[in-house]
Amino acid sequence: MSHWTVLDFILICLRWALPIMVTLHALRHKRNTSACAAWIGVCWIGPFLGTALYLMFGINRVHRRARKMIDHHSWEGRELLAKYRQVMEGDLAPLAKMLGRLTERPLMRGNSVKVLHDGDNAYPIMIEAIRHAKTSVILCSYIFRADRIGEQFAEVLVDAHKRGVEVRVLVDGIGSGYFRCAIERRLRRDGVRCSRFMHSVWPWRMPFINLRNHRKILVVDGQVGFMGGLNIGEENMLRLRTKLPVADTHFELRGPVVHQLSVAFAWDWSFTTGEELKGEPYLPEPLPVGDIPMRIVTSGPDADLEKIEYGMLQAITLAKKHVRLMTPYFLPDDRFSSALNLAALRGVVIDIVVPKSSNHAIIDFARDANLRPFLDAGCRVWMADPPFNHSKLMVVDDEWSFVGSTNLDVRSLRLNFEINLEVYDRDVARDLSAFMDTHRKNRLTHHDIDRTPYVIQIRNAALRLFLPYL
Repeated sequence: MSHWTVLDFILICLRWALPIMVTLHALRHKRNTSACAAWIGVCWIGPFLGTALYLMFGINRVHRRARKMIDHHSWEGRELLAKYRQVMEGDLAPLAKMLGRLTERPLMRGNSVKVLHDGDNAYPIMIEAIRHAKTSVILCSYIFRADRIGEQFAEVLVDAHKRGVEVRVLVDGIGSGYFRCAIERRLRRDGVRCSRFMHSVWPWRMPFINLRNHRKILVVDGQVGFMGGLNIGEENMLRLRTKLPVADTHFELRGPVVHQLSVAFAWDWSFTTGEELKGEPYLPEPLPVGDIPMRIVTSGPDADLEKIEYGMLQAITLAKKHVRLMTPYFLPDDRFSSALNLAALRGVVIDIVVPKSSNHAIIDFARDANLRPFLDAGCRVWMADPPFNHSKLMVVDDEWSFVGSTNLDVRSLRLNFEINLEVYDRDVARDLSAFMDTHRKNRLTHHDIDRTPYVIQIRNAALRLFLPYL
């Protein structure tokens, strides 16, 4: 048998073996039937290229790694937090019960929350908290720029490290710079432990390139925490009047819920570095500060798959009067869209506030192609005036608030690592509702959509197909 005959035989065997193996694996592990069918089809059409793509992007290795970690870590401190567990009653009791079972985190009483709008108000408070840190500072940010604002944070983080405070900083491997991450070099140069989440330039690590840690977390001494939508950069300081200013909403937390916020960071840090953060410096016994029931909810392509979306869906299902949503990017999946539209059809007032123009024009184009069904169902869509607002807020019946880092698009709901906070408090809900109402000035109508040129409509509809990868 000649050399070419042997090679031909091997190629023929692989031509059939590869798509068969991919088919068996996809049927066993792919929950989404459309994704499963698509991967199987691609691998049968192009066995070699399709199999390579499936190995790189089709296998959720993050979920497998997370499952292995669950049995080896004990951060939750369930016994420690048991005395602060809150049992809800009334109309929202089913929501609280469902999220408790889903997240395996208790709803915690004894908390307080302060709403901080924009970097102008949030950054000074966050920097001051780091400046007075005594035992630990843990910080996670999707974007951490090495600009004037980033340097202010870097200075206080380095100072805290030099006076003996345990400092850990985690930035996203893409959001804070894929090829060059200046803030990581800046912090490492002065001894601060800083890591990039799921970052690698090696081809065999490419399965992780489409996954982002979009969480924003800061906890100081395990007692005061900050979370929300605010990244670290000059554009978030409206008074600086940058070229593309970004308004946002952040939250200062105190009380037992801060322990859950610290655990969320500890999980990500261990996932990235292998170091387990535990004990008094990072997870001291929480102290009650206030009386608001709260819970941290995380989601991502790991053990927390789709948990934030499930929480939103349950809240929409239970809504009786009003659902208010404010999001910078609005392109939800069919499941989320159906829940909103059905709620509107049964008489719930649905207000959706989005920016006229975000910082990603392509996402705006795709969003515009998807708005008509919401108008048809009776949802009210509002286009907020500049500056671009990056806040992610949800309020149901002026009783329950859901805030954090999660956008209402497929990437955020399925691919990103996100963190949200649920708050059972009427005063907080009314304040956030009033804030959203200040942006309800320009209501989108069917006429606005109908007068869009046909070519623009086709462009927008085509771009909508690529949103999970943008």
